[in-house]
Amino acid sequence: MIGTLNTLVDMVEAEIGNGLTGEVDVARVARDHGTTEYHLRRMFSALAGMPLSEYVRRRRMTLAAADLVAGAPDLLEVAVRYGYGSTEAFGRAFRAVHGSAPADVRRSGGPLRTQPTLRFRLSVEGSTPMDVTINDMPELRLVGHATKVPLIYEGVNPHIQAHIASIAPEEHVRLKELNDTDPRGILAVTDSPSPDAQEGTMITYLHGVAVTPSAAVPDGLDSITVPAGSWAVFTSSGPHPETLQRLWAATATDWFPSNPWRLRPGPSVLRYLELTETYASCELWLPVEQ
Repeated sequence: MIGTLNTLVDMVEAEIGNGLTGEVDVARVARDHGTTEYHLRRMFSALAGMPLSEYVRRRRMTLAAADLVAGAPDLLEVAVRYGYGSTEAFGRAFRAVHGSAPADVRRSGGPLRTQPTLRFRLSVEGSTPMDVTINDMPELRLVGHATKVPLIYEGVNPHIQAHIASIAPEEHVRLKELNDTDPRGILAVTDSPSPDAQEGTMITYLHGVAVTPSAAVPDGLDSITVPAGSWAVFTSSGPHPETLQRLWAATATDWFPSNPWRLRPGPSVLRYLELTETYASCELWLPVEQ
């Protein structure tokens, strides 16, 4: 995976350097390296701290800024070179990265926020064992109350908190009565429209339970169906919510690179074993395939 990610970065640099848009055929890279586009994008995002699309945008604007500082006379020519059809669209993207307009940078030379070329390296760690089991599950139906919330990578998500608070206590009792399969109990389910969504992207959050596909589900509940397959179940405990966020990061940095599994499309499922305002013991269920 380290080699595959570096190949991906090299192809981005080659595309941008050739005056092209910097859009790499990620699906082809994944096939050539024996993985899937879904898993490759998820690993890039987790390890780089940004989606691939954001990295490409930052690199384009870094090179574009270098052209402007060097005295490129025509803003439209620079815009087209880096994949934009107008100076207006180029200007918006440029300001989003550098905080300054292209004309100002050409005139004064800065300030600039440059994005260095990424290089992934193997760090031999793994001194802390991870508690994980692989469960083979039939088709799974997750039912409950869903809403759209913005993706937040660090800290408590107040939009999710507000959604949970809006659900009546007796509704939690009804949901628990519907639960007839693993994972047991009330679940926090997140389903993203993209494997490498940027922070702020609207995702689906479902507060609900797992039921068998044949179970009778009352009207008024939302549902997400996940095909039969394997799930990697990671267990952790500690300060909340930092423990969960560190656990998700560790699956990408420690577990997936050293085990013969990859992510398959599907939601992330969180099952709390114990939860207070400051402490959590939980299971993170991720759909995987060999």
